[in-house]
Amino acid sequence: MFSKACEYGIKASIYIAQQSLQNKLTNLKTIANEIDSPEAFTAKILQKLVKNKILDSVKGAKGGFLIEEIRIDQISLGDIVCAIDGDSIYTGCGLGLKECNAHKPCPIHNKIVLVRKELEKMLSGTNLYELANGLEVGATYLNRSERVL
Repeated sequence: MFSKACEYGIKASIYIAQQSLQNKLTNLKTIANEIDSPEAFTAKILQKLVKNKILDSVKGAKGGFLIEEIRIDQISLGDIVCAIDGDSIYTGCGLGLKECNAHKPCPIHNKIVLVRKELEKMLSGTNLYELANGLEVGATYLNRSERVL
């Protein structure tokens, strides 16, 4: 559903939010390891998230990434998806046709429109705080090596 970059961006943002709630900066190497992502690819994704004001970056030997605690509950999954993949998840044709709209619909257009509305509602209604909190209490996990309770 999401691009690989978007998947990594969501996982990185959740991990950074969790660390930020504990007043911790986290570096690229740790983030890439925790979300099981290639380091160079993760660096490009994090740069895009910083540029789009999802994350903050602190330069230097003791630098890293964080999200101001006051902003964690204001950043939605939709913000992250749009920062990385744009709005194509809401607008492109479900079958990949160049021309697909209400006036000239593809065979699944009307069904996809309903799914997209629900997806947009879920993405905009889900914030980083609730996702990071799920990690914190052990209800969810990001890395396949973590134990599920």
